Amino acid sequence: MSWPRRFWNLIHPGSLSRDLDRELQFHLDERTDALVEGGMSPPQAAQEARRQLGGVLRQKERTRDVDVVGWLDTVAGDIRYALRAIRGNSLAAAIAILSIALGIGANTAIFSLIDAVVLRPLAVERPGELVEISTGKGHDAFTNPIWEELRALPTLAGTFAFSEADLDLATGGPARRRPANFVSGGFFTVLGLRPLVGRLLQPADDVRGCPGIAVVSEGFWQRELGGSADVVGTTIHLHNQPFQVVGVLPRTFPGITIGRATDVYAPLCTNAIVEGSPAFFTNRSQWFLTVMGRLKPGQDAASASADLKRLAPAVFAATLPGNWGAKQQAAYLQRTLSVYPSPGGFSAVRVEYGTTLYLLMAVVAIVLVIACANVAQLLMARAAARQREIAVRLAVGASRGRLFRQLLTEGLVLSTLGAALGLLFAQWASRLLVRLLSESGDTVFLDTSIDWRLLGFVTLVALINGIAFGLAPAWRASTVSPQNALRAGGRTMARGEPGQRTGQVLVVGQIALALVLVTGGGLLLDTFRRLVAVDPGFRSDGLLLIRADLSKTGIADTLLLPLEQRLLERLRATPGVQGAAASRIAPLSHSGWNGFVLVDGYTPAKEDDALAWFNAVTPGFFATYGTSILAGRDFGPTDVKGGNRVSIVNEAAVKRFFGGRSPIGRTFRENNGDKPSAPSEIIGVVRDTKYGSIDESGSPMIYYPSSQVPLFGAQTQLAIHAADPASITPAVTAAIADVYPSISLDFATMSQQISASIARPRLLAVLSGFFGGLALLLALIGLYGSIAYGVSRRRSEIGIRLALGARPGAVLQMILREAGILAGAGLLIGTGLTLLGVHFLASMLYGTTPTNPATLAVSIGLVLMVALSAGAIPAWRAARTDPVAALRED
Repeated sequence: MSWPRRFWNLIHPGSLSRDLDRELQFHLDERTDALVEGGMSPPQAAQEARRQLGGVLRQKERTRDVDVVGWLDTVAGDIRYALRAIRGNSLAAAIAILSIALGIGANTAIFSLIDAVVLRPLAVERPGELVEISTGKGHDAFTNPIWEELRALPTLAGTFAFSEADLDLATGGPARRRPANFVSGGFFTVLGLRPLVGRLLQPADDVRGCPGIAVVSEGFWQRELGGSADVVGTTIHLHNQPFQVVGVLPRTFPGITIGRATDVYAPLCTNAIVEGSPAFFTNRSQWFLTVMGRLKPGQDAASASADLKRLAPAVFAATLPGNWGAKQQAAYLQRTLSVYPSPGGFSAVRVEYGTTLYLLMAVVAIVLVIACANVAQLLMARAAARQREIAVRLAVGASRGRLFRQLLTEGLVLSTLGAALGLLFAQWASRLLVRLLSESGDTVFLDTSIDWRLLGFVTLVALINGIAFGLAPAWRASTVSPQNALRAGGRTMARGEPGQRTGQVLVVGQIALALVLVTGGGLLLDTFRRLVAVDPGFRSDGLLLIRADLSKTGIADTLLLPLEQRLLERLRATPGVQGAAASRIAPLSHSGWNGFVLVDGYTPAKEDDALAWFNAVTPGFFATYGTSILAGRDFGPTDVKGGNRVSIVNEAAVKRFFGGRSPIGRTFRENNGDKPSAPSEIIGVVRDTKYGSIDESGSPMIYYPSSQVPLFGAQTQLAIHAADPASITPAVTAAIADVYPSISLDFATMSQQISASIARPRLLAVLSGFFGGLALLLALIGLYGSIAYGVSRRRSEIGIRLALGARPGAVLQMILREAGILAGAGLLIGTGLTLLGVHFLASMLYGTTPTNPATLAVSIGLVLMVALSAGAIPAWRAARTDPVAALRED
């Protein structure tokens, strides 16, 4: 019989049974008729036919074994029996399945993010051949002159360069920014991508002086262009410049940067159109390009790196920045080139959250272990309760291997049901995690859909856990002695019985692991609490931040500063505005400007000690931000371009560069290599403020008057102080439009900026707190189950104690003492594990230490309180045991 037919018979056992009945009946009738013809009476012939056939049921089973896959049929029977057993004890099974679902679901949710961010390769042809060209192991940026040298090298099968941008679709007013890439002409060819509509960019499209053309994503085509069939040739405006759409890229390729769904691809040469300056490409100090390539057939990264290292001196000699100092130029010429495998592209999410995700994976793995311990206890308790049933099976001839397989199947069925539910939970949880990741400011796009890696992970985890928590109960049950189990009172278990000891060991382990997670969660929650309470040095409420892009105005660079001043005057006259100022850098905006300074009388111990951070601000900036001026004065109308260079420094700069003495009237210079800047006179001191991140320590900060510093990329950072920033946004928009309607605006409040800056600590605090609480809940259930089970097995003993005069209070103390011993052992082991493990959190903490005794003490107290609470209920029930009823049961 064919294998497909056998599987069909396994799936349709009723049909097979009816067919076998008809076939056997046919043979019986044939044999009976033959015997009747030989002279037997019909009753005798029928009886003789059955005898000769060897038993109808036996023949039916033999035929069935031939017509189906026998072992699969047995497994199917085991599964059906396991499902009936689960239905018969639905409450305990529900708790077990929920425990498994939470454990596997949490692991799967975190793994789905790791898969999307770290493991999953780009959706391109042969992603394993992609490499990044770098000067080191990190993600390097290159200038366009370096790229033009690299693309001419024959080292790789193909190379391409790209840069990220957020291009504005609006022609003025509130910005409508979309993620975009400026790409070299070989970008799509090297990646092996195909268009959905039209064509993709080619090398001929990427030449200096090129017209504005673009390829858009399928999502952009549907959202912004209505999915029009004649999209090719359509004109879109990017940064107020016309671009003609030449093709649509299918959604199967969301972009080269993981976590960022790119909507628009424009040739690299069109960057000059957006920037408004062809000199952008000849600048040897403009570092903005990422360079990648594809290995040649049979080539590996090591050989490609060797070729590039040989060619690197010529590349850097040809692109040497002429305005650098001699020391910087010498260091530049010493740079080298190499390649690193990059099948997964690039990702800011990977850089910022990679360590966090692996830490969370370790946390949820511990949660899963605790959940498995609960299920193992449940199955051992069920196996102990079924000792008499198992003994009867053994007594009537069942093999121990058959019983072992049956009980192991029950564990695997529970694990499978829990994994299925956990997969649904993981899909919801992964989407929630992506939203939490997006709270850092930029929307994060991650594909967390189910793929073969995710399914393989879930299957593997379910299988391992099913075997892990089903093996011990199955082994214990299969070694039951039929004689002992069938004896009257055989169900009574002494405290030292192996099954109970195993359960106690599991409980101790659960408590120890729960303490590790609770303490870690407590440290991260304390870190987040401290960050929220940090004084940034400026007001966090009542401050509206506006990034104003003046490049769309088209006015000359020399007129940008007067335009900035006109904007401020108009904003200060707007009803509801209590103050307005501008700066080149907005605090906590992920932007920065730094450099080395020369101060008379100060000699840095190491080079970085002379590093300071800079900003350029308008008069009234400190009043608008609520930052106190501690000494000297603010900038005024006399501090203009062409006048004396002046500056204001913060407390950290005074402490480092001037030994804490008043710096008013002192001067410093910027160290620009061989050409230091002109001296700048210090006219004031302000308090320290946060610049790049909320958790940074005080760094030297120097402020210049904005009138003496040109705008960076025609961008100004406006700040408005108002009682209700959200309510005045329309009025502010209208006021700016009155001055110049084509100015592009991005709005955010300072409270939003601060919230975005602590997104990662918030994510860690929320998830570690949740998983720590979940671990504590599972440990509570485990301890309660262990104590309650032990009490039920010792019911006769407790009844005898009470019958002999023991007080209920003594029984209560006895059970609580046992719970306390288990909890104490778990806390002792857990403290050791905690002290070993929390050091991995050191880089993620702020204002506290990994071994903070207060956090550890609170965590121990919390776990101990929960443990004693778990033991109190079964202890109270034991104290209320009726001795007569307990002894009668036995």
